[in-house]
Amino acid sequence: MKTVTIKDLARSLNLSTSTISRALRGSSEIGVETKKRVLELAQRLDYNPNPVALSLLSSQTNDIGVIVPEIANPFFAIVIAGIEDVAFAQGYHVVIYQSHEDYEREVLNVKHIYNRRKDGLLVSVSTSTKDYAHFKTIHERGFPIVFFDRICEEIDTHNVSVDDFEGAYKATEHLIKQGCERIAHVSGPAHLLISRRRLHGYRAALLDYGRPIQDDWVVAAAYNTTSALVATRGLLAKPERPDGIFASSDNIAIGCHSAITEAGLTMPDDIALVGFSDLPMAALLNPPLSSVAQPAFEMGRSAAELLINLIRNPREHSTSISNVLKTSLVVRKSSLRGTAVVKNDE
Repeated sequence: MKTVTIKDLARSLNLSTSTISRALRGSSEIGVETKKRVLELAQRLDYNPNPVALSLLSSQTNDIGVIVPEIANPFFAIVIAGIEDVAFAQGYHVVIYQSHEDYEREVLNVKHIYNRRKDGLLVSVSTSTKDYAHFKTIHERGFPIVFFDRICEEIDTHNVSVDDFEGAYKATEHLIKQGCERIAHVSGPAHLLISRRRLHGYRAALLDYGRPIQDDWVVAAAYNTTSALVATRGLLAKPERPDGIFASSDNIAIGCHSAITEAGLTMPDDIALVGFSDLPMAALLNPPLSSVAQPAFEMGRSAAELLINLIRNPREHSTSISNVLKTSLVVRKSSLRGTAVVKNDE
């Protein structure tokens, strides 16, 4: 079906395209009768403005680019739902890109978003990203960027995260209170800020409670189950194996869970386990996984609000805003050495 254009309206009414354009915009330069004729014809022919042409005129597309590592990760799916909740209400469309934890793909996504004239970018960086030049370049050109969850310290812009330190501290403290003496940590990649913050929370809790800190009880894994499975097997093979494990994410914890089961050990009697994120899968494992819950939906909402404000009022944000959201500890059978299962904010 042929798309109706301004030229078609102008030809039908024997008017200039500029007159048609001004009439559609409600310009006071155009008479009431002419406006009425133009609008009636536009409605009858189902005329719709060309969004590309409008974006060239207004310098805005009302599109927001969002880059996440994996849409299949339930955490990011919930974050996206929060983003869309705010964006839709504010008249913006959300265009989703996946980096698949790949630096080169992330770079291409950023270029595509910038070159296609999206109004701004929301991003959680990939685990393989160590060079942030692709973000710095567009940020220096004034392109609005807001980081969430995995944020970039090298760029002075708005960001949204959770209190990773406090969440990790609570998880480790819980393991200590369950009687664990040798608590290991399966961390994420060390170059990511969330990994370092969670490692610091783990160490702080051990220090505060007088528990030993041993470097060989801290092992790094990518934020996926396969890498965590391999890392945990190494921990379990040690002569003095841990009796508690705090994992830096639920995906890592699921790998730990598999390794513990594979070794013929029980949770929590042989090893107590706590993850971070509280994915829907956590409650379905056997035994169900204790985890630090993150407000993913609220993170998405907060990030979208910051970006839209940045797009609409760029000069009002000389100081970057960092929104840090609270976590809560959800205790289940994987770590609770007792009969009751509780849900609390220890």
